[in-house]
Amino acid sequence: MPIRTLETPDIATLTSAPEEYLIFYSSVVDGKMWCPDCRDVEGRVNAAFAGAKQPSALIVFVGDRPTWKSPDNKYRKAPFNIRGVPTLLKLKDGKEVGRLVEGEILSSKLDELISGQ
Repeated sequence: MPIRTLETPDIATLTSAPEEYLIFYSSVVDGKMWCPDCRDVEGRVNAAFAGAKQPSALIVFVGDRPTWKSPDNKYRKAPFNIRGVPTLLKLKDGKEVGRLVEGEILSSKLDELISGQ
């Protein structure tokens, strides 16, 4: 299933999104994501969601570094309460049922989350 991307969408857009997974990344600045951890997991995430039989995913870019670091950043608040990027959320009926943060995305936990184990 292709991965869709949105740049700093509002919360209502995300809570009604049809995708099964939300992936929160730093925004692209000067041609690359400003967060090195996001760049590190990008290939793994793309591979995990590649193919017609894989679940759907939406990449959410959280803003440039100053926007993300602000305590008022909309993704730091309910319902998502994102504390670090990258963060991957698994949703069921619009509710969070799984979460991986930063280095966890590079581990076998990603495959386990996707396969439902």
